[in-house]
Amino acid sequence: MPKVFIKTYGCQMNERDSEQVAQMLVSRGYVMTPDEMEADVVLLNTCSVRDMAEQKAIGKMGNLIHRKREQKAVLGFLGCMAQSRGAELTKMMNVDLVVGTQKFHKVADYVDELLERKRSEQTQVFMDDLRFSIVDVEEEAGSQETIRDHALKPQQVTAFVSIMQGCNMRCAFCIVPYTRGGERSRAIPEIVEEVERLVGSGIKEVTLLGQIVNLYGRHEFPKVNGKSPFVQLLEAVHEVRGLERLRFTSPHPIGYRDDLIDAFGYLPKLVEHIHLPLQSGSDRILKAMRRTYNSRRFLELVDKIRAVQPKMALTTDVIVGFPGETEEEFQETRALMERVAFDNAFIFRYSKRKDTPAATLPGQVDEVTKERRNQELLASVNAIAQRKLEELVGTRVEILCEGPSRTNADRLTGRTRGNKIVVFEGAPRHVGQLFEVEITRTHGFTMYGDPAFL
Repeated sequence: MPKVFIKTYGCQMNERDSEQVAQMLVSRGYVMTPDEMEADVVLLNTCSVRDMAEQKAIGKMGNLIHRKREQKAVLGFLGCMAQSRGAELTKMMNVDLVVGTQKFHKVADYVDELLERKRSEQTQVFMDDLRFSIVDVEEEAGSQETIRDHALKPQQVTAFVSIMQGCNMRCAFCIVPYTRGGERSRAIPEIVEEVERLVGSGIKEVTLLGQIVNLYGRHEFPKVNGKSPFVQLLEAVHEVRGLERLRFTSPHPIGYRDDLIDAFGYLPKLVEHIHLPLQSGSDRILKAMRRTYNSRRFLELVDKIRAVQPKMALTTDVIVGFPGETEEEFQETRALMERVAFDNAFIFRYSKRKDTPAATLPGQVDEVTKERRNQELLASVNAIAQRKLEELVGTRVEILCEGPSRTNADRLTGRTRGNKIVVFEGAPRHVGQLFEVEITRTHGFTMYGDPAFL
């Protein structure tokens, strides 16, 4: 049977989309392979939020294209970059397939068609004629319902569940509303049914996925008893028997209303970890970014969250070098982050994205300055994060054992409810179990411990 290699660049939503594509291909008899050189089909699913992801994918395809052409392989781009660039990619890279963000469910059909063409007696004609490349970046109503199947690995205990597609926020720096369209949400019963299937297959923890996940259903479904559709969804998923933990990503600060914050106080499966994207600590820059909050409101939100759950782990996203950002404004960001004392942060240098308002703003910051600010902020964040880990040495924490450690297969690894990694000694039978581990030491962003059951 044909072998397929899929590589994903970008966020967890891209990973989830790739999993759906893989499942559909496997259901037709295709075989997934980690070796791109033995693959009959090579698909790169690429994020467009940052230029680096696009350049990595283009470089990867450029390295493969001449070698794989001789093997008559199908070569394609999927996802946000495919949506943004469309047919341009067939001209630039001479690939066979370009499929956008609302057509992942069509990939298997298109791969079947392209392989059949390449096997025909006129293979060389098809390879040389770009008219036979397939490009599908059209919108499709109901596409949010198509990311619902999973390709689970043996002993897998965590899974991602896509609950919505698209975004209406239109932040000045972000290309997502242009590549994934407006907000479209799945119905609560369908999501619950998917979670029930996952739990029946051994999954213990699910992460609900959406571009602005905590604004789920705001245009499609009504509030009930003062609770938003997202809180209604959390309550419904929480009731799934056998589910141990519940997470969600990626949110927006404006989506943390009182009903959602309160849910962390009465839903025990909802873990003590919140991602709270800051982006900047400067009010002027936040306004230029179109972020709809200021630094004062952000800090008030942090205080509300910690009042409900004092042990809450907070992580964030920050962009340095946004157009017009001065040194003083950068220092405002650094000061706010140190005041909040985030457990971790994803720090990005501003990257121009096509058709976004920020791309044409005056005062574009040079790359040297952006890199310096990135490194300074990273050093500050890392110092706080490591201090927080060291404070846990000598304490017991609950972990969900996920399997062998990536760096040492003789050890096991798990995550705390606050999303921190713990490595420890154990046996294969412990995979999928919840238990306490006593933290003995830390190294980098990893904690090491002794299981309480030994």
